[in-house]
Parts: sequence; structure tokens; C-alpha cells
Amino acid sequence: MKIAVATEGSAVAPHFGRCPEYTLYNVKDGSVSDKTVIPNPGHEPGFLPEYLSKLGVSCIIAGGMGMRAKNLFAEKNIQTVVGVTGLVDEVAKAFAAGTLKGGESLCEHGQTEPQRSHNCEHHEDHGDGHECGKK
Repeated sequence: MKIAVATEGSAVAPHFGRCPEYTLYNVKDGSVSDKTVIPNPGHEPGFLPEYLSKLGVSCIIAGGMGMRAKNLFAEKNIQTVVGVTGLVDEVAKAFAAGTLKGGESLCEHGQTEPQRSHNCEHHEDHGDGHECGKK
């Protein structure tokens, strides 16, 4: 199984589509291998699910993601795990071990007042019908 972690520096990015890069791992028998970092090719509605699917990704892990994106990933049979924070390598290891805990998306889509832990300072229009607060 191949996973992609939305990456910002060495940490999980708060929003899957606006991260600078993705870290890809192969997961097998409870461990990770073949770490590859790829640049984010751009955030356009529907593009990233198709792009990551063609790379063989079965699961994407991020801090946040809207329902539309989750549905587009589901159409490509890509599992989504959101509400994740921490160091990318540690998150990948926890996923492989079956101990990764996701939660609610850290990115508020369609909300006027962000209520998650990152307390957004402003909102950004992604051009796909939702807004995501970013620090």
C-alpha cells in the first residue's frame, strides 16, 4: 500500500491541497519504506485525487480537508485520514503500525468562524466552493 502525507517542512500540513509537498511511503507488514518527497503540482478541484491515484496512492493523510475533496478521493478509492498533526515520519510509522488516530479536519470549510485548534487568522478562497483558514 502506498500512502501520501501532506507535508510542510517535517510536519503534517494543515491542509492537503495547499501543502508545499507530499511525502510518499510504501507500507507493508507494519513498516514503512521507500520514502519519496514530491512537490505539490497545484491545487485545482479534482486534480490531486487523480494525480495521487496515478502514483498508486491508497491513502492520504493531512491536517485538514473539505468534504468535497474527501468525496473526490473516495471516488478514486483513496482513503483519507484528517485531523492529524506531528512529524511526517512518525505519522507514517503510526499509520503502518495501525495506531494513527485521525480526527476532525483542522481546516474549516464553509465556516465563517474557525473553531479548530489552529485558530485561523484569515480565510483563503480555493476556487472550488470552499474556504480554508490558513495561518
